[in-house]
Amino acid sequence: MTTRVGLTGGIASGKSTVAAMLAELGAVVIDADALAREVVARGTPGLTAVVDEFGDELLGPDGELDRPGMGRLVFNDDRARKRLEAIVHPLVLERIVELEGHTPPGAVVVHDIPLLAESGRADTFDAVVVVDAPPELQVERMTGDRGWSEEDARSRIRSQASRTDRLAIATHVIENTGTREDLRTSVAEVFADVVSAGSRND
Repeated sequence: MTTRVGLTGGIASGKSTVAAMLAELGAVVIDADALAREVVARGTPGLTAVVDEFGDELLGPDGELDRPGMGRLVFNDDRARKRLEAIVHPLVLERIVELEGHTPPGAVVVHDIPLLAESGRADTFDAVVVVDAPPELQVERMTGDRGWSEEDARSRIRSQASRTDRLAIATHVIENTGTREDLRTSVAEVFADVVSAGSRND
C-alpha cells in the first residue's frame, strides 16, 4: 500500500533540502509548487484561464505568465488570491492524482506542500512531516542567503501559518537548526519511521 506523506515548513526552514534527502532515500516526491508552475505554463489551458480571469497584462513578452506581476497582484488581496487558487488548485490536484497513479506499490509518496497548514488538508495524509526552524533563524537565512531585507523576511513569515499552527498538524517534526549532517540523520530517522508505520498498516 502506498504511504502518503505531507511535507511542509515555513519559508527558509529547509523543506526543499529535506525533500531532496527523502528522494535520495527512495521516496517519490511530488512538488506542489512545481506542479502549480507547470499547469500555467505557456500554451496550457491553465494559463488561458488565468489570462481570461485577470487580463493579458499578466503575460510576458515570451508568452509565459508574469509570475512577479501575479505575485504582486495576489499577495495582499485575498479575493484575487482565491480567484487564482480556484483555477490552479483543481489542475494541480488532477496532476497529483495522475502522478500518484504511476507510483509503484508500497511507495512512500511525499507531497511537498509549503502551505499545508493553511490548506486544511493535513488529515488527508498518512503522516505529516514539518520541517521546523525558529523565526530568527528563518530571518537570518533569508537576509544572509537570499539577500532579502529584514522587513521583507518578517513580512513573508507573517503571511504564512504560524509556527504553532504548523507544529499542531505534525506527526513528525524535523528540527533544522544544526549542520547538514544533523539534518540528514533526522530525515533518515523519520523516513525509517514512516516506512515502518506503512508496513504495519499493509
